[in-house]
Amino acid sequence: MITIVLIIFTCIISIKAFKDDGLMEKWIFYPPALKHGEWQRLFTYGFLHADFTHLIFNMFTLYFFGVDIEKYCIATLGELTGSVAYIVLYFSALFVSIFPTYLKERDNDYYHGLGASGAVSAIIFAYVLINPMNFMGVMFIPVWLPAFLFAIIFVMISVYLSKNHSGGINHSAHIAGGIYGIVFMIVAFGALEHVNLLADFIDQIHVNSIRDLIRFGF
Repeated sequence: MITIVLIIFTCIISIKAFKDDGLMEKWIFYPPALKHGEWQRLFTYGFLHADFTHLIFNMFTLYFFGVDIEKYCIATLGELTGSVAYIVLYFSALFVSIFPTYLKERDNDYYHGLGASGAVSAIIFAYVLINPMNFMGVMFIPVWLPAFLFAIIFVMISVYLSKNHSGGINHSAHIAGGIYGIVFMIVAFGALEHVNLLADFIDQIHVNSIRDLIRFGF
């Protein structure tokens, strides 16, 4: 599975970089370095993490949602095309999710960024688009919501935290990655006559939302 390969490779690089300052310095997102042609940092940063907690959280989330999106891509587009589409989604999401940060911090000699969360957010929101009524929550927090409501609340909280520069977390990358994941899926599958992800998304909410929300006490 592509998702498993991504997780294994990310874990290997991240764990190695924990003790290898040279690797960390070479791969981390550092905006001024891009002026010297080091554009690979727009991708390599996603294979680094701050610590084991950061790594485990992102990789667990990638596994939980990525396996389903990978299977959907392959089932819908065929094994080769679907695999390529999934790989392109992940790697392009690394670029797209960090690019707003680059525009904002390109002259900041003190800014560094790392972590796969922007690309993982793209995978999560792709899942939300396909399965809007599946219930989602946050690890260790006993609150579950339909995926589309979870996504809306997630974006609202991320926007608020981004404006308040909260926690040293790149919330704008989460927002950009999430939005990109939805757009990518709609565009990538838009050429198929038998697939209309946006219409299916709306239909699922229209048919199921009131019934399921009442059933679960919302």
